[in-house]
Amino acid sequence: MHGTKKRGYSYPMINGDDGLGELAGRLLDSYHDHGGINHIDGANLPSKQAIVLLTQDLLRLLFPGFFDQDILHSTDLDPFVRRLLEKVARNLSHEILKSLDFQPREGGGLLADGEAREITLGFLGRLPEIRALLVTDLQAAYDGDPAASSFEEIIVAYPFIEAVAVQRLAHLLYCEKIALIPRIMTEWAHSRTGIDLHPGAKIGSSFFIDHGTGVVVGETCRVGDRVKIYQGVTLGAKSFKKDAAGRIIKGSLRHPTIEDDVTIYAGATILGGDTVIGARSTISGNVWLTHSVPPDSLVVFEGQRVEVRSKPSA
Repeated sequence: MHGTKKRGYSYPMINGDDGLGELAGRLLDSYHDHGGINHIDGANLPSKQAIVLLTQDLLRLLFPGFFDQDILHSTDLDPFVRRLLEKVARNLSHEILKSLDFQPREGGGLLADGEAREITLGFLGRLPEIRALLVTDLQAAYDGDPAASSFEEIIVAYPFIEAVAVQRLAHLLYCEKIALIPRIMTEWAHSRTGIDLHPGAKIGSSFFIDHGTGVVVGETCRVGDRVKIYQGVTLGAKSFKKDAAGRIIKGSLRHPTIEDDVTIYAGATILGGDTVIGARSTISGNVWLTHSVPPDSLVVFEGQRVEVRSKPSA
């Protein structure tokens, strides 16, 4: 076996294909030159695969019988919940411990493993609260969509309920300042549903996203109760505050506030941390809005005229 030498390292050729040996050397050089996209000799990061499996188990706890292949009988419910809770508690505590190793929380007073266990138990203790919120979301979907025939149909077929359920779970961990895990959860849901809900967004009860594809809700959004959003809506940032060195200031209020009983139709874009959509307002489709509107407003888009003409004869 022969090898090449570069930066003081010897890169052995790979039997049967010495071109791979050369490629290995070039990759190792790249790791040296572009270290920002390596994670070598650092903290053990939370596992994306483990977080996905955890999120799926949490959905099984929130919606028992809906995310399992086999029928769940009422006589089996008690042992099912106890076994699954123990599994989730063990695995989530392990992943939170890795998160704390990567980025400790400010003011964390316990040893890391004790803190991870305490956060895990506090999080799991709020699952009944999340279920109560999800019932209001389901009712809003059922009441707001004439095509919805039952709660069962909404849970098994509507992408929004999965996206919202995962966001509500991830938001609890976000509020506990747990690094990485909340974003992994919501981006997994985003990849499955096409709905991008940042775990930092604070979303009220009876929330409904109809159709859902292409919806974006940013980190510092505040969404009130009984808000209905259609596909293609963006609640985003207008601009980013920067420090004296030109670096973006993290954590500033960048996204709009949507008050209670607002409806936002397809394709609307609402931007800016100073933008407040007043209660009971309706935002029509394709509106581009970067300023506040008072309660009970109707905002319409009149920038273009649509004409209907007869086709020329063949």
